[in-house]
Amino acid sequence: MQVIETTIPDIKIIEPSVFGDERGFFMETWHQQRFDQQVAGKPTSFVQDNHSKSAQGILRGLHYQTQNTQGKLVRVVSGEVFDVAVDLRQGSPTFGQWEGIYLSAENKRQLWIPEGFAHGFYVTSEEAEFVYKCTDFYNPTGEVTLQWDDSELGIQWPLKADPLLSEKDKVGKSLTELRNLGLLF
Repeated sequence: MQVIETTIPDIKIIEPSVFGDERGFFMETWHQQRFDQQVAGKPTSFVQDNHSKSAQGILRGLHYQTQNTQGKLVRVVSGEVFDVAVDLRQGSPTFGQWEGIYLSAENKRQLWIPEGFAHGFYVTSEEAEFVYKCTDFYNPTGEVTLQWDDSELGIQWPLKADPLLSEKDKVGKSLTELRNLGLLF
């Protein structure tokens, strides 16, 4: 496993060791001790795994929870997405900054997004299956949506057309609105 630093120090790209031949491949997708030592830098417990499937052009996010805050270890098992995390920790030197990387079944990369970040992804392939581990349980009463196209963030999504959004993602709030509402970390 190789851990790659990003422009936001707490977000990590993980490239697993992949062993393949004409029969297929094997890779270790999770190892508690290595993750704690090499990625999170502290003991981390995951309590929930999620799996979603989305068609090309769908954008999900940017989501986070103000209660039961979640760290997420994300990866793609089919297709490709452009994955984005936004730092919402008000005391952080990278507050309001974002990191975006391509995750795909082909590159097998994983992304660690700790608590305190909004998260979303845009499907660039015909369809994609996205799986992720969470450090806390989903709490719909604490869920917040950050506006995916907030000009203050300036996220450079690789859009080919207007993205397909859920109703809750269409009405996401700007970073300024969330700050004024006291809904940041």
